[in-house]
Amino acid sequence: MHDRLQIRMPTGIASLDPVLEGGVPPGSAVLLLGEHGAGNVEFAQSSLMHLSQLKQSGTTRKQIQLPATMSYVTFTRMREDVLKEMALSFNPALYEQLGEEIIFHDLSELYFDASIVPPDWYCTGSIIERLQRKQRRENSDILSELARVLGEIPENSLVILDSLTDVAPSLMQGTQWNAFIAFLRGLQQMTKRRSTTIYLLLTSGILDRSRELEIADCVDATILFGWEDMGAQRRQRVMYFERFRGVMPRLEEKNLVKFAISVSAAEGLEVRNIRMVV
Repeated sequence: MHDRLQIRMPTGIASLDPVLEGGVPPGSAVLLLGEHGAGNVEFAQSSLMHLSQLKQSGTTRKQIQLPATMSYVTFTRMREDVLKEMALSFNPALYEQLGEEIIFHDLSELYFDASIVPPDWYCTGSIIERLQRKQRRENSDILSELARVLGEIPENSLVILDSLTDVAPSLMQGTQWNAFIAFLRGLQQMTKRRSTTIYLLLTSGILDRSRELEIADCVDATILFGWEDMGAQRRQRVMYFERFRGVMPRLEEKNLVKFAISVSAAEGLEVRNIRMVV
């Protein structure tokens, strides 16, 4: 039992995993809450990039569990768009490698079907084919379809959910919001049963703070990404752990809660300076 509790799934970020004693506990639901451009997206992309390299190298270490599969779920973006962004941001040679390692689940047709966006902007095929696909989806909604997709992902996997910002604002009214929060609580339970780690992306400031706190209360960890003024018109990205069940006490014992971070083309997101919080 003790050995099983020591198992970690790496974030893949070499400068962070040692601080987390190897990574995050498998089966964690982690909210990556960030200001625009502050690093939460780069955290998820860097994790995928480095874990893909680790899996292809066949690296194994005691008490380290690499994900069986890596899935990227998107509500508004196409597979090629995500891969191209990562390749341009980090390394063009990664395009094919990431395309082989990452399983994409594109829910954009269902998302845009409920909007005024013209169908030929987001889906292909003839008008008849598009109507047939839309009719098949009429009895579904975005959360039930997301539940179906997540239900098919194997155990011991890593999932990037990009992004709650796309769906949460439209669900803020009455029973819809309650259903959304219930879904997130069920999602957190699912991660434990299947030992699957999920990173949920959310842009801060889109929802009011009370809504953000409701979402944060449904997950195991909340990692905040923001900007700090450094003077002389300079800004520094910072990352800090607001909450991490089972990990936070160890971080606080070492006074390691807040970090200065940077993003480079070569390595992606890196922990450059560890801030000692006293």
